[in-house]
Amino acid sequence: MTAATLVTKPLPAHPLPKKPLPAGWPRERYESHHRRLKAMRLAIALLDTGVYRPEQATNRRIRGTAADIGVHAPSDTTCRLVRALLYDHC
Repeated sequence: MTAATLVTKPLPAHPLPKKPLPAGWPRERYESHHRRLKAMRLAIALLDTGVYRPEQATNRRIRGTAADIGVHAPSDTTCRLVRALLYDHC
């Protein structure tokens, strides 16, 4: 096998099972957790489309990407978090 050969594994037919979050957390903690997960999914989708810099990720582009991947439109707060994740990536 040469260095130019790329070997990839096929993706699993079904996603990994989700584990429930522990009961008893304050509501804000659940909301924050889900907001971070959503922002991470959006940041990965943006990176896959070639958006690498926070200034390229406008609210309109982030919301368009959300529609493309089947996620509800993010709030302004989530859009800021997506840009923060892209900034940390650079």
